[in-house]
Amino acid sequence: MKLFNEALEINDVLVAHRRYLHQHAETGLELPETAAYVEAKLIEMGYKPERIGDFGVVATVGKPDGKCILLRGDMDALPIVEATDLEFKSTNGAMHACGHDLHATNLLGAAQLLKTHENELDGMVKLMFQPAEETMDGAKMMVEGGITNGVDAAVGMHVFSNTRVDPGVVLMLGSTGKMAAVDWFTIRVRGKGCHGASSNKGVDPINVMAHIHIALQAVNAREMDPTDNIVLTIGEIHSGNTSNVIPEEGYMAGTIRTLKNETRAFVKERMEAIVSGIAASFRAEAHVEWGSGCPVLLTDAPLYADIKKYLGTLEGVPVIDYDEIGKPMTDMGSEDFAYVANEVPSVFLGIGAGNPDEGYNVSQHNPKTIFDERALPYGAAVYAHIAIEWLKDHK
Repeated sequence: MKLFNEALEINDVLVAHRRYLHQHAETGLELPETAAYVEAKLIEMGYKPERIGDFGVVATVGKPDGKCILLRGDMDALPIVEATDLEFKSTNGAMHACGHDLHATNLLGAAQLLKTHENELDGMVKLMFQPAEETMDGAKMMVEGGITNGVDAAVGMHVFSNTRVDPGVVLMLGSTGKMAAVDWFTIRVRGKGCHGASSNKGVDPINVMAHIHIALQAVNAREMDPTDNIVLTIGEIHSGNTSNVIPEEGYMAGTIRTLKNETRAFVKERMEAIVSGIAASFRAEAHVEWGSGCPVLLTDAPLYADIKKYLGTLEGVPVIDYDEIGKPMTDMGSEDFAYVANEVPSVFLGIGAGNPDEGYNVSQHNPKTIFDERALPYGAAVYAHIAIEWLKDHK
């Protein structure tokens, strides 16, 4: 079966999908145009898509009396004003600066290929078109809505620009590769406002936040196993609105990223103790508010071995295996596909979509990020081939 050649034959369709989705970028859980487009294209192919939540789209193909493998494509953009020169650039204040327009297109392409080969499938393929990966809300919402019910294995994929590989090269991140858990937090501090000339009559929340900021760095420096990794980032500090007043309150916000779920729980516990303790020592009050997040994304080693075997039979698609390099990839970036991977055996793949030597020299999450559309048929073929071969192997 020469799926890659079939994917090349629908390349113009894939490019059209990608450019529509890119030009109509939407963020978070609210993806009305995006979800409607995906749904309409699936219906044209002969699917009967359903919704999970308002804008999560799910469809199935194959036989219901066998094993089930899930393929996931996220669809949301970032709240970034696009600064590229693309003819199909977004002008609505949102931008696909992380490549999710390619992810959704890869899955639409796989859907078309799988529909063509539906009679050959030895089980069921579930297609998961997901909102809100960037805010870490979408996969959790769809898992809670039952997306993994009846699923035996799952595969996710992410494109990478500014990566020195040819477009379409599959990056297998290693059988022990992982991506970090992430938690957003806000630390709110309440002091006592007063005139700046008589600061002894108040409690300065800015001073308290400064001490909290410094103390939090000691979690990594003095409380962590040196072989473990965490990243604790404070990205915002806000308090006051004039120079001669001690403000009443302030807040600071950031993220923690950890590579073990038990480390994640420990760091959150220590942060809460440090924040309240430092505040009390300065006669202030403070607490941590936890926002969105996701657990560690772990690789299932047996499924990884299966996928390596299948990709070895997909003609025309080159593969780089980090196990063979001898250094499985551990990434402090985060992916909410972890919610799926914590429910069923899963593997997360990378795919090259922009070599800096060819001008794709801006990384993701930048207003000038661009991606190489030549990667599209590779992603579609990889998804479809893995699903077909895994079902054949597990019938």
